Amino acid sequence: MDFKKIKLVLGREFSIRVKKKSFIITTIVTPILFAALMIVPTLIMMADWDKDVNKVLVVDDSGIVAQALESGAEIEYVMPDTRDMEYLKSHLDSLGAYAVMYVSPLDTANNVTVDAYATKQINAKVSEAIAADVNNIVERYKLQQYNIENFDEIQADLNHEVDLNTYIVGEDGQDRKSILGINMAISFIMGFVIYMFVTMFGNMVMSSVINEKSNKIVEVIVSSVKPFDLMIGKILGVASVALTQFFIWVILTLAIFFGFQLVMGPQLVSDPEAMEQMTQMAGMGSDQISQIAQASDSEIAQTFAALKEVNFALIIGCFLIYFVLGYLLYASLFAAIGSAVDNEADTQQLVLPVTIPLILGLLLMLQAFQNPDSQLAFWGSMIPFTSPMVMLARVPFEGCVQTWELLLSIGLLLLTFLIAVFFSGKVYRIGILMHGTKYSWKDIWKWLKY
Repeated sequence: MDFKKIKLVLGREFSIRVKKKSFIITTIVTPILFAALMIVPTLIMMADWDKDVNKVLVVDDSGIVAQALESGAEIEYVMPDTRDMEYLKSHLDSLGAYAVMYVSPLDTANNVTVDAYATKQINAKVSEAIAADVNNIVERYKLQQYNIENFDEIQADLNHEVDLNTYIVGEDGQDRKSILGINMAISFIMGFVIYMFVTMFGNMVMSSVINEKSNKIVEVIVSSVKPFDLMIGKILGVASVALTQFFIWVILTLAIFFGFQLVMGPQLVSDPEAMEQMTQMAGMGSDQISQIAQASDSEIAQTFAALKEVNFALIIGCFLIYFVLGYLLYASLFAAIGSAVDNEADTQQLVLPVTIPLILGLLLMLQAFQNPDSQLAFWGSMIPFTSPMVMLARVPFEGCVQTWELLLSIGLLLLTFLIAVFFSGKVYRIGILMHGTKYSWKDIWKWLKY
């Protein structure tokens, strides 16, 4: 290999791409979209403050439901002056009602059925709220039929959710607080980012090879640079673009997100009208709000304490290693495919065997971050074609990945990359100058023997 010429090709690939308008636009727009995914839910919640409560008319033949229904954030239950269902159904708009519900008489098992009518499709929130309210009332009524003494106190005592605290016991015998949700979020994000970047930039390498081949530019380039050096330089050049763009995305996304928090956070806390509306919608008193605020402060403190225990140095280090090696492995395969075709339409039958392991890795990753100790997750993190995604889904879970597993996985991935580069170089060396014919895997197999 001529490292000087590889460096020249790398620099050419990098400079060509970072100067493109598409690179500049995606580098700026993508962080805005990522930040929007985190910001928009908050804005939607704020927009819901002004949402009208749905007025639902109630005609009850059970004798137990109407008197126990309580209006809430989604629904205001109203008992109409008339029980004529046909009249109510035909005059919903004039009555200012969203819907009318009819509760049937109790059957022999003390159950009821509920029919709801509206002038348009009843939305999911209202439907679920009605079902939940009626179910609770019927369940309570059935329990009361057993004539249990102090029933209200017993039920209040039973309605308790257990708080599960999880800890990790270190080698030093010290236990540390852990939050499963944090580890699952980190593992999912890293695995998905690897999949997205490897697919996107691997295809970018393939498209670059196809464009140069179809424009006959490559015939001029290979007169000065060996095909293998050209392939390596192209792969490394696109990799440098990918890493540059990724770090810019991370910095801009975090800047936009935390900037939004700084601007909107104090406003939400200091806006008495907004806080009052939130309180009214939740149907809570000041004592309940205070208790929830204290619980939220405690949860936030626990979250930050758990974040401090996350080994971000290991996670980021593993991400960079698996990102680079995973990209290099697949980019070499995409480059070989690009050299064997004259246009992107001809890549479909050749690219499928390469994309299937990527998709399989994504599916294994979804299982791995839920059960990182499973045999499926272990073998998925060892197989080089799926390990970039699956291993990163396991790494955030402390104690789930032994050092030897990590080293073996990286070693296998590196070895597979070197083998893939060797054979891809053979295909690239021949295919890059071949024109005018569609080539199959049978032809590529012949090229590997040269």
